Amino acid sequence: MASLVLIRHGQSQWNEKNIFTGWKDPDLTELGEKEAVEAGITLKKYGYKFDLMFTSVLLRAKRTVKLILEQIDQKDLKTIENQALNERDYGDLSGLNKDEAREKWGKDQVQAWRRSFDTPPPGGESLKNTAERVLPYFRENIMPLVKKNQEIIVVAHGNSLRALVMHLDHLSPDEVVRLEIPTGLPICYQISSQGKVQNKILLEN
Repeated sequence: MASLVLIRHGQSQWNEKNIFTGWKDPDLTELGEKEAVEAGITLKKYGYKFDLMFTSVLLRAKRTVKLILEQIDQKDLKTIENQALNERDYGDLSGLNKDEAREKWGKDQVQAWRRSFDTPPPGGESLKNTAERVLPYFRENIMPLVKKNQEIIVVAHGNSLRALVMHLDHLSPDEVVRLEIPTGLPICYQISSQGKVQNKILLEN
């Protein structure tokens, strides 16, 4: 069996300010840097070593990658960046404080965009749309390596990781929209050479 580890980037500057981020590119906060470092320390404590890293093209994910790799003594690990792993695109909501968005469109409408599976905000993606780009990339580029017993780590975003966890855990659309992916928490799967999940653990710091 091989390990597949999923980690959401550390807290970003816009997470802290309660702003819809999507494909916008803020950096990590001081807390976000600390979360990334602690994730790396935890992975090292449990003895994880990786063959390949995947991440998005967004700064908050790439900075998290750098901090994790420093802690696990794998600074030179090959890392593949692809926008298929980017956060959900929030379209017209991007850059807006969530309270401002509620004032503009109404509380119920904003909640529908945030927590429905297939209702996108204006100019943006639903979680369903996000899964439709994340999952083909995962099936074609990541799972084949896991089946070959390579140890893989993916650092991405709340909604791109929701899509992966939905696939790996066989969650329904109703279940996945209630799923919270904490920042900086390693989600570790053990997967067989047939691509079947054998075990899943959350590595608390």
